[in-house]
Amino acid sequence: MRDAIRAEVSSIEPLDELESAHRDETLAWIDSGVELCRLHKPATPPKHLVSYFAVVDHDHVLLVDHKKAQLWLPTGGHVEPGEHPRTTVIRELAEELGLELSDAPEAPLMLTVAETVGTTAGHTDVSLWYVLNGDRHAPLQFDTEEFYSVRWFHFDEAPTHRSDPHLSRFLSKLVHSLGPKS
Repeated sequence: MRDAIRAEVSSIEPLDELESAHRDETLAWIDSGVELCRLHKPATPPKHLVSYFAVVDHDHVLLVDHKKAQLWLPTGGHVEPGEHPRTTVIRELAEELGLELSDAPEAPLMLTVAETVGTTAGHTDVSLWYVLNGDRHAPLQFDTEEFYSVRWFHFDEAPTHRSDPHLSRFLSKLVHSLGPKS
């Protein structure tokens, strides 16, 4: 699985110098042979792999008001030992939003490394950011144990002041990847 995770990280074309540094750091971390997945909550080992997935409908993104992080975040979760990060997306999509994917998601758009905050602060998440197409008019059933609420935000109105520190960079990269509007 380590080779598959390495390939997933290697597939990402960095947005900027920070993402390039995160990718290089992550590849060295993978190659070091240390455990990549969380074994015990909240932080063993203190650095572990996460699959974020941004559900997007044209120029809107779905974010969740995460109870433990105390932030508006894309949905996602920790990669389990032996699990491919894309499988994590499928599993967490069902657990957190009650939605199912018929096909595995495409390669991640972005990679970030960030220190956690909120009630589980003190460890490092290495996050692969996947993009899933959604319908902002469809009803959602979300995990009320994990989230206060879920909400669609126009890209320009996303609460980046109370979110993952890389959300604004991700949205910029996403807009760029979508190309010019017709």
